[in-house]
Amino acid sequence: MTQPIDTAKLDAFMNKIVQDGGAAASAVLVALGDRLGLYKALARGGPATPAELAQRAECAERYVREWLNSQAAGGYVTYDAKSGRYTLPAEQAFALADESSPALVAGMFQLFEAMWAALPRLEKVFKSGEGIPWGEHHPCLFVGTERFFRPGYAANLISSWLPALEGVVPKLERGIRVADVGCGLGASTILMAQAYPKSTFVGFDSHAGSIELARQRARAAGVADRVTFEVAKATDFPGTFDLVAIFDALHDMEDPVGTARHVRRALAHDGTFMVIEPNAGDRPEDNHNPIGRMFYSASTCLCVPHSLSQGGPALGAQAGDARLRDVIVSGGGFGKLRRAAQTPFNVVLEAKV
Repeated sequence: MTQPIDTAKLDAFMNKIVQDGGAAASAVLVALGDRLGLYKALARGGPATPAELAQRAECAERYVREWLNSQAAGGYVTYDAKSGRYTLPAEQAFALADESSPALVAGMFQLFEAMWAALPRLEKVFKSGEGIPWGEHHPCLFVGTERFFRPGYAANLISSWLPALEGVVPKLERGIRVADVGCGLGASTILMAQAYPKSTFVGFDSHAGSIELARQRARAAGVADRVTFEVAKATDFPGTFDLVAIFDALHDMEDPVGTARHVRRALAHDGTFMVIEPNAGDRPEDNHNPIGRMFYSASTCLCVPHSLSQGGPALGAQAGDARLRDVIVSGGGFGKLRRAAQTPFNVVLEAKV
């Protein structure tokens, strides 16, 4: 029997759909603006007509005009009708055009590209229950992931996350061995190496393409003498370390418990295991908010498929403290675990034997 429709609720939902649809459609244009350097050109040269911006960015004026009006409709740029010029306000430029900004969001839109590119395979694995290995996604995923997480690491890792760990910063200043497991393109590894020149760092990742890019970034950053990147699984990377860190990757892994156990074996006496994960509540309803929506969506398309592809438990990006404690303490054998720091997006866990 058909339920009666509350027209007021329907109108409210349709209004939400229009907003979400506009955001989804304009996400393509945000990615284009990043790829083509349109935001950077508008920020660099100041207010511009479509023709002026097209000339700066070496694009066709007709396309740029349509792009600018979409951006203005979404509040990403402002428009002055008298002069016919569009402006990228300083705040928007900080988020869209400044690669060194802690608020840079360009990587997020590259993640969306990878999610859309995976749509045909996602349709199949939803039916079969199989997975999609990380390395089989569109290449924009690897660069996008680094650009998505790097601003948060740049803003917090050296200034607050590492200092929140018991006794770790003095050790780093004196010189210790550090492993960054699941390092991707090495943003977190390189940041630590730049801050603590007396310590040595090894980044491990199972994706060979990411490791090669990480090596290139280490050379460009001038830290290749103190940073090495190696292809290895999280459950069998070699060496003994005073600090082992996993940044936003434990929930993706095929064997999180096996990883925690191996980290415990790899730690030197009085070593520290630092785990950075998305900040999430233990109950699904705790995460039914805008941040949770984004993480659950990315997790559905990227994190869960990778873990399932390797026969893993698919913790998901919103695992929560209770499940992480089960992995690190109950499964991994660590005796102590605490929340050392947090942001709206991340939680920093400190584990000790």
